[in-house]
Amino acid sequence: MAESGERKAALEMVQADGTDGNCVTFVLHDEDHTLGNSLRYMVMKNPDVEFCGYCITHPSESKINFRIQTRGSLPAVEPFRKGLNDLMGVCQHVLDTFEVRLLPEELRGLLGQEGLRTSVTKSLMGFSGILSLTLV
Repeated sequence: MAESGERKAALEMVQADGTDGNCVTFVLHDEDHTLGNSLRYMVMKNPDVEFCGYCITHPSESKINFRIQTRGSLPAVEPFRKGLNDLMGVCQHVLDTFEVRLLPEELRGLLGQEGLRTSVTKSLMGFSGILSLTLV
């Protein structure tokens, strides 16, 4: 069990013995269907991905088992990383469109550096940063 000052890893990589890196299960802690289904969609758009799926092991646990199997010798980490980056791009586009088209001019200035855009971007970038540190 983690001590009170110790932070649990947000991402684990599980690979079965005897397999190469093209079939990997990523365990994402403190996540749910919101990220799981969106990320699955983005990863499956990659033609080199043979299988991609996720499950939540139990409703009382907030973790996802996210499995990717690729064709050939492409490591499963690559489409996972690309899927996360593509998803961040889509989220950024939605935020930009929201600010330009739906947000009244008066409120745009109020959001500033501590607004909606910054908080969502920080959340996504934080997860991407953890991925980079964990997988590199």
